[in-house]
Amino acid sequence: MSLQRQVAAKIAAKRNPEQDKEAQAWIETVTGQKFPAGVLYEDAIKDGQILCHLINKLKPGSVAKINSSGGQFKFMENINNFQKAIKDYGVADIDVFQTVDLYEKKDIAQVTNTIYALGRETYRHSEWKGPYLGPKPADEAKRDFSEEQLQAGKTIIGLQAGSNKGATQAGQNIGAGRKIILGK
Repeated sequence: MSLQRQVAAKIAAKRNPEQDKEAQAWIETVTGQKFPAGVLYEDAIKDGQILCHLINKLKPGSVAKINSSGGQFKFMENINNFQKAIKDYGVADIDVFQTVDLYEKKDIAQVTNTIYALGRETYRHSEWKGPYLGPKPADEAKRDFSEEQLQAGKTIIGLQAGSNKGATQAGQNIGAGRKIILGK
């Protein structure tokens, strides 16, 4: 098998059809528009229009102009505008797919992961009351310790520091020792 086919197979193996369906259902719920019947998930979002409508529902005015015609470059511009808008919304750079992942269907699993990252980010926006996608991110659990508590913590030696109440591995033999016979 060629390297290109191996890479394609590995990327395809990452894809989870259930997550694709959940992402599609979330997009349809948020935008209020059903995907075209008989069209695959990746084909429906390929031109970036649905994604731009999605971010505009979450944060109105995020994408000012959505191209509905004009060919490949205009549709890729839609995808780029969506990517910029979700980064501004708070999605981490590392969670955002590359344009070719969607437009050329190189890595649809990464596209779905980006949609999940956007769904998780909606939890952090109090103005959004609508449906959420994915688990809620953990909130910061800030701790305030007194100076006395901080000083007390410096006197404790943890087990990671190498102390185990005097126990050591001295004298422990694992396996047979090497025998050296002189004079042969």
